[in-house]
Amino acid sequence: MSSDFEGYEQDFAVLTAEITNKIARVPRLPPDEKKQMVANVEKQLEEARELLEQMDLEVREIPPQSRGMYSSRMRSYKQEMGKLETDFKRSRIAYSDEVRNELLGDDGNSSENQRAHLLDNTERLERSSRRLEAGYQIAVETEQIGQEMLENLSHDREKIQRARERLRETDANLGKSSRVLTGMLRRKKFNPTTHSSGDWRL
Repeated sequence: MSSDFEGYEQDFAVLTAEITNKIARVPRLPPDEKKQMVANVEKQLEEARELLEQMDLEVREIPPQSRGMYSSRMRSYKQEMGKLETDFKRSRIAYSDEVRNELLGDDGNSSENQRAHLLDNTERLERSSRRLEAGYQIAVETEQIGQEMLENLSHDREKIQRARERLRETDANLGKSSRVLTGMLRRKKFNPTTHSSGDWRL
């Protein structure tokens, strides 16, 4: 399983490096190439999201006692993914404004408020994403605690079962001892050790 996760990690590293490079190139490209580059980056971002989903599924299959390291790496990758998406959104917003200005002959001054509004919405979305990520982490940790509790309960049940078996053995031994004592008392009763006037005393 860890080999699959590491393979996904390598693919993710290569893919995010390509995306970072392309996002940086977008502002310097001619309009036609920009459009093609934006579409290409969108496709690669979707591939990166799918890789993260696969990696997340792999982490869930890891035993709780070994999951911590992988969960930490996943948080780092998700943060990296969020940063890439934010950078791409800003690049795409700038590209959209440039296209609109070319079509309408706008000098760009009127788009400043719109750009600020869009960036503000982007920041709100990022905060929501971080809250969702925190909620997901809490759910994962809760699941780990639940599994540990089940394991502890299983161990406790085994101890209780062993204690019951020892009690049964003790009861059996007491029963045997009781029967032996009963037999001895009966033999003593019917085989007296003292007698008087030739009669057996009961």
